[in-house]
Amino acid sequence: MHGTTGLRGLLCVCLASLLTLQAMPAQGSPTRSPKGGKKRPALDTAVDGVVIQSLKVNCKVTSRFSHCVITSQVVNNADEAKEVAFDVEIPRTAFISDFAITAGENAFLGDIRDKVTAWKQYRKAAISGENAGLVRASGRTMEQFAIQVTISPRSKATFRLTYEEVLRRKLMLYDIVIKVKPKQLVQHFEIDVDIFEPRGISKLDAQASFLPKELAAQLIKKSFSGKEGHVLFHPTVGQQQSCPTCSTTLLNGDFKVTYDVNRDKACDLLVADNHFAHFFAPQNLTKLNKNVVFVIDISSSMGGQKVKQTKEALLKILGDLRPGDYFDLVLFGSAVQSWRGSLVQASAANLDAARNFVQHFSLAGSTNLNGGLLQGIEILNKAQGSLPELSNHASILIMLTDGEPTEGVTDHTQILKNVRDAIRGKFPLYNLGFGHDVDLKFLEVMSLENNGRVQRIYEDHDATQQLQGFYEQVANPLLRDVELLYPWDAVSALTQHHHKQYYEGSEIIVAGRIADHKLSSFKADVQAYGEGQEFKTTCLVDEEEMKKLLRERGHMLENHVERLWAYLTIQELLAKRMKLEGAEKANVSAKALKMSLAYQFVTPLTSMTIRGMADQDGLEPLIDKALEDSLPLEMVGPRKTFVLLASQPSPTRPSSEVQQLPNQVTGVDTDPHFLIHVPQKEDTLCFNINEEPGVVLSLVQDPDTGFSVNGQLIGNEASGPGKHEGTYFGRLGIANPATGFQLEVTPQNITLNPGSGRPIFSWRDQASLRQNEVVVTINRKRNLVVSVEDGGTFEVVLHRVWKRSAICQDFLGFYVLDSHRMSARTHGLLGQFFHPFDYKVFDLHPGSDPTKTDATMVVKKRRLTVTRGLQKDYSKDPRHGAEVTCWFIHNNGDGLIDGVHTDYIVPDIF
Repeated sequence: MHGTTGLRGLLCVCLASLLTLQAMPAQGSPTRSPKGGKKRPALDTAVDGVVIQSLKVNCKVTSRFSHCVITSQVVNNADEAKEVAFDVEIPRTAFISDFAITAGENAFLGDIRDKVTAWKQYRKAAISGENAGLVRASGRTMEQFAIQVTISPRSKATFRLTYEEVLRRKLMLYDIVIKVKPKQLVQHFEIDVDIFEPRGISKLDAQASFLPKELAAQLIKKSFSGKEGHVLFHPTVGQQQSCPTCSTTLLNGDFKVTYDVNRDKACDLLVADNHFAHFFAPQNLTKLNKNVVFVIDISSSMGGQKVKQTKEALLKILGDLRPGDYFDLVLFGSAVQSWRGSLVQASAANLDAARNFVQHFSLAGSTNLNGGLLQGIEILNKAQGSLPELSNHASILIMLTDGEPTEGVTDHTQILKNVRDAIRGKFPLYNLGFGHDVDLKFLEVMSLENNGRVQRIYEDHDATQQLQGFYEQVANPLLRDVELLYPWDAVSALTQHHHKQYYEGSEIIVAGRIADHKLSSFKADVQAYGEGQEFKTTCLVDEEEMKKLLRERGHMLENHVERLWAYLTIQELLAKRMKLEGAEKANVSAKALKMSLAYQFVTPLTSMTIRGMADQDGLEPLIDKALEDSLPLEMVGPRKTFVLLASQPSPTRPSSEVQQLPNQVTGVDTDPHFLIHVPQKEDTLCFNINEEPGVVLSLVQDPDTGFSVNGQLIGNEASGPGKHEGTYFGRLGIANPATGFQLEVTPQNITLNPGSGRPIFSWRDQASLRQNEVVVTINRKRNLVVSVEDGGTFEVVLHRVWKRSAICQDFLGFYVLDSHRMSARTHGLLGQFFHPFDYKVFDLHPGSDPTKTDATMVVKKRRLTVTRGLQKDYSKDPRHGAEVTCWFIHNNGDGLIDGVHTDYIVPDIF
């Protein structure tokens, strides 16, 4: 893709390094060694004729609000166009707020729109397995942004990415983490962090994981005095070399700035331009005793390193309990067992007995998550109700699991209700999800509904330390039932100001708007309960101090306080919408979207397009927010030239917020049972097709457009003599010949245009793909949705079988979500029912099975005997399904379908 003017996008907006350009540089003119002394030959920093002239990271922090800009200037000294990649990592908690590319006199600017509008702007895109058009999770706390462009000969390009976030205090410190991995020597490399904290900075440090301590002390300049702190890292080209004669860089790792502020006063209230931020982190409080119950998954999937690391962490945590703490342990596998069944004091004898219990428990069966949680909640509730001396303790419930509930109550909605009803807001629930097979969104909703939070524990060598690290954050409660109160007539749009507990080393932040002319009456009252007494304090605004701060920091202070409020509000709305459904969810989503657009943040509800950029196929870059559950880049495949978009994972179909789908759908699932929803009758018909494994059936065929869906059957051994071998759909082919689109789906992989060399996705991916008029959304381990512009919308459901299941292999279900734009000539076992047809049912009477009703049906001028029965629709709940009452047509749908079922056998899925 060689051009001579401007930038043409070889676009991959993905979110893992600061800049990616790889080639071996040549020797050049002399330069001075990093420690002075003799000169040696300088290194030409060009890679294939391309030089990273500068790479700068500039972060300005004002009262915990961080505004970071990454700027890179790349020069193409070659006589031909060259492809380069701007490739950076940013914190996952941050929102991108601006992106721009400048090439010569051309500027390409980011434009943040709501996600639906951004998709409509998307003129043309191809589905591919590259990291294109994507902001994607990278590691545990970062996400990766990358875009490839072609630079004209003898020209330069400048990239500028801006992201913002509120820094959260953990274990006494605020962290600013900057990922450094340029992969080549940079002529001018700089990290510049400027911190302004009105309360005053009490400590400041900076470390680089890629530098030896001696060299770090030489190269990192750090200072702080009063309200201001500064960190500068500006290595020369020679100081970047991995060795004196190497052409490679040693810059590869984390650059981390940590700081804290003075805590001499309990009040830290900042007001600017009708917005306020209240930072609450009192010191010198006596630690509260706590009641803590650990609820631990001991199902068989926790085997190996997981259970070993869990036990190691529990033993360390038990050692950290204080004598005034009370505790118990609950284990859940197929059954639920507790160590004591009630809270006991953390005495030396009890701790020794608990350690012995932990060291010797073994794994057992399935996952009765509901039973384990309810047992843990009952233990805490009983103690609070029957032991007055424990009622003033801080109660905490911590649950660890690595998978889905498979025993007892397994329905997510019912489990959420059970837990919510049992806790009733009395104490927080912290959920830890071990590994990538856990449904983290389900655990997150449960935690949010019960004043807690969720954290993933990564399957790695340091899982024990991860578990301990989480516990340390909640190990020392200082206050409970914390309320931050403000005059009702002076404030509006408050962020969360009620907290069940305040922990040592953390901080509570509340922000809001102050009404006009109400600053004089504005104050903050804090009420809480500490160890043995009530905690109260009042914070007033020092107007003279505020004026002084405005003179010192100017517009930046005003801007950052307001954007801090906006950031917190959007984050809270996004969390709240996870717990809601229907109109309530739509209302909260609308508020979050409105604020995201007003403050130009890329959030899960917005996307950024880059105006004026396109490749030779008309491809435009589109930037979405990365998701916690999206996979690391290396699992997706090599970078290519088309756009792949991260989508918003959700327990429900992502498109459901845009279009309400009918309560029942037409589809085929399990062995294979066909469900035909007849909306004009408010009824459903059903039939089976009994064929041999390997047979391919035509499900949908539109002769006007060529669009087709075919499915191949796989077998399952008969469960006993005289019983037929079950068959299920194990391979689906979806094709749109007009645009060259083909999609092959199996229970293992999702392949675009098989045989074309395009990458293969697995069901572990979470992504949206677009090619011409077709959009494919993969919802990790759950389903995928195919939407055809001016066509239909279809869902493929993944069924994963459990070890003790009667079905021996994974299989697929297929559902039609919207077909009203399909042509009247559409056919196939499902397609022939896309348009209205009539039938009558009468003469209801007991059938050969006295528990079921038979009837006579007249359809397509034929009289059939049909039976009332039940089938399952898995379109909305792939795991459990919903029962659907239907009229069953016998003998492979004979009389209902056109012709006979063998007419629908085709040679191949395409």
